[in-house]
Amino acid sequence: MSPTAALLRTALNTASYLAPGLAGRAALAVFRRPTGRARPRSDESEVMAAARTGRITVHGHRVVTYRWGDGTRPVLLVHGWSSRASRFARLVAALCEQGYSPVAFDAPGHGASEGRHTNIIELRAVIRQLHRDHGPFEAVVAHSFGVLATFFALRDGVEARRVVGIGGVTEFGHILDGFRAGLGVRERVVDELRRRIERTLFPGEPELWPRFDATYRPEELDAAVLLFHDEHDDMVPLSQSRALVGAYEGRPGGGARLVVTRGMGHRRILADPEVVADTVEFIRAVQPATVPDTERPATVPDAERRRTAPSAGQSAAIPGAGQSADVPEGPAAAPRPGSALL
Repeated sequence: MSPTAALLRTALNTASYLAPGLAGRAALAVFRRPTGRARPRSDESEVMAAARTGRITVHGHRVVTYRWGDGTRPVLLVHGWSSRASRFARLVAALCEQGYSPVAFDAPGHGASEGRHTNIIELRAVIRQLHRDHGPFEAVVAHSFGVLATFFALRDGVEARRVVGIGGVTEFGHILDGFRAGLGVRERVVDELRRRIERTLFPGEPELWPRFDATYRPEELDAAVLLFHDEHDDMVPLSQSRALVGAYEGRPGGGARLVVTRGMGHRRILADPEVVADTVEFIRAVQPATVPDTERPATVPDAERRRTAPSAGQSAAIPGAGQSADVPEGPAAAPRPGSALL
């Protein structure tokens, strides 16, 4: 743990006894701030240069948006925590080749957008605004924390025929647990953080915490769902995607299918050629993608479809393969300060 993080831990733990309200305010400030701004990579420049860049204002923040194609068959792309829209460069190119019109954005406090922090409410507002401008969507493809925000928006009027989640966070409790473990703060700090969120952001709201989960009320969503997750994801555990699959088991519109990869981690999976190809093929499918019982993983790991990453020689052709991120992207199983949701 860095000296700064250690000092923050001590301050929050001490304040939770001496001034609980102050501890809650300070914890919330840390909780909702990204760990840094990911920079665009050289292999993303050609795709991003072809985008039509725009700006929308959401909750006082100017948010940078990106569009490709002629506007027909729009597909929304939602990046993860401390990431940016450019990480979808390979998928954007593949979608454009098939006649789709990708739409993406840098969340507040991320990429080229304004702000120093954000929360799931702001992301929902961005997604809703883009839905009003460009929707309904043929599909939404989301990564990491973006998966959680996507399902939250889909239950609030955003329409999409299909949803693809990659290395997704699906349960809000995972973020809180990671915040506590990553900083080493006492449960009292997390309790104060919860109370601060309840009082300042959602006073009087019923069922507040379950509503943030992607697993909440699956019967309310009609979209077909495909998930990809690496079994050794070092940021978000595979159990998060399995929880969503379990929640969607038996849904009238069909379950969620999970493809488990090996050797791609949390970031490289976004640019994997087979993941990209399977994503585009799933979006192209005409009929609703109800998953046959023989393919539906439910709680039986052996029923999951599995895939191994390309060899080292093949990885050179994959944008982002073998490259370290400028900052860690996505909430971690035990994240650093700021790898959080609100």
